[in-house]
Amino acid sequence: MNNHRILVAGIVFFAACNITANAQIDLGIKAGLSIPNLSSGSTSNPLNSGYSSRLGPDGAVFADFHFSDMFSLQPQIEYSSQGGKKNGMQAFPNTMGVGPTYLYANYNSETKLNYLLIPIMAKFGHDLGMSNFRAYVMAGPYIGFLLAAKQVNKGSSPIYADAAGQQQLSPAVSFDTTQNVKSSIQSMNYGIEGAIGVSYALGENGHVFFEVGGNYGFVNIQKSSADGQNKTGAASILVGYSYQIK
Repeated sequence: MNNHRILVAGIVFFAACNITANAQIDLGIKAGLSIPNLSSGSTSNPLNSGYSSRLGPDGAVFADFHFSDMFSLQPQIEYSSQGGKKNGMQAFPNTMGVGPTYLYANYNSETKLNYLLIPIMAKFGHDLGMSNFRAYVMAGPYIGFLLAAKQVNKGSSPIYADAAGQQQLSPAVSFDTTQNVKSSIQSMNYGIEGAIGVSYALGENGHVFFEVGGNYGFVNIQKSSADGQNKTGAASILVGYSYQIK
């Protein structure tokens, strides 16, 4: 399945390349840090609320098709870390069939989601005076394919019937588990991505750059509403290099 998704990514990427074959072309690579989180939107419940940001790698290869001195179109294939974490008292489903819908315990959990994103962004740039520096901004839609999804829990705690920890139901139990939850997460996502950055010209054809950006998914990632309903999103900090080939 992953091979099929990579094939689709390649088809979309190179289709964009063919459409813009007559433009000036830069090829590049970038890598850095993703700072994702999971938002609960308007359907908040004890399962999908309370997430904070985690850290993960981010990287992409891209082509930049220049149609004028100010405007270009940039498709890219990007590996993006998504997800979020909770530390402390948190809810989990009561699977015993009796009692409250949710039980609570004090432990650490981290949802690790890895996506292959294919954004196509409109890019606007402007030279900064007479120097080799250039500022730019870009934004556009993306389609995303889920590569992996894990739930990592750590710690031990009594189990409680309430979020305040006043109604203890059991002595301390271990929550140390790592679960593959890919089957419970939607395999595709779509959303919007954007960035602002500054590049520096190296000779006639090369550029190094630094950019900060982010992405946000529009799809509720859980297949079942009983698992909560969250949307993905991440900030990113990246450095990279591009080279004009045409």
